[in-house]
Amino acid sequence: MTETSSADGRVVVVTGANGASGRAVTERLAGDGALVVAAGRGVRQWDSPRIVPTAVDLLDPDATRRFADEVISGHGRVDGVIHLVGGWRGAPSFAGTDLADWTFLHDQVVRTLQHTTLAFHDVLRDAPAGRFAMVSQPAARHPDAGSAAYGAAKAAAETWTLAMAASFASEADAGGAATILVVKALVSEAKPGLTTVDDLAATVAGLWNRPTSELNGSLLELF
Repeated sequence: MTETSSADGRVVVVTGANGASGRAVTERLAGDGALVVAAGRGVRQWDSPRIVPTAVDLLDPDATRRFADEVISGHGRVDGVIHLVGGWRGAPSFAGTDLADWTFLHDQVVRTLQHTTLAFHDVLRDAPAGRFAMVSQPAARHPDAGSAAYGAAKAAAETWTLAMAASFASEADAGGAATILVVKALVSEAKPGLTTVDDLAATVAGLWNRPTSELNGSLLELF
């Protein structure tokens, strides 16, 4: 007998769903029986009736809140938000860092996360097993000389996520858990020390199998 996935019957929002990792996560969750709201800058066509494509500008806080309200009113609840919006910019050296890269990463890595978590915090807190996950990288704690902007953006995103976890932990009856998934890099085919997008998708699909107390505020290394 095939074991029923913990994602079965869940309502899950995937932001950044049009990218390679977003596609893998969205398709895995839908294949496991979840209804997935696949959010991107534009609407992508999907083959599964369990996937609801949506366009939203996560850099617009008002638009993000409207998006959250529409998902909640349309589906009655949200069991998870998987935040896969991001980007990468590097520099040849610390002194060669272009602060325009920081501006870009601050928007893509930090601002989109802030707007998304603020919009979905309450519904995830109140869910029996609400799950929030974002993807980070070791540069958040161990940057090299050329990753000042990228490492700082990821560190800020991690701190913000841990503050969300602290908010969940402060309420005894909260069902939400905020988790950081740490990868060195995401690839399509297996390479030593790196994480495939399918492995990321499998980890996400298994989040509801783990206790809230174990997940909340945790950093899960996927390498």
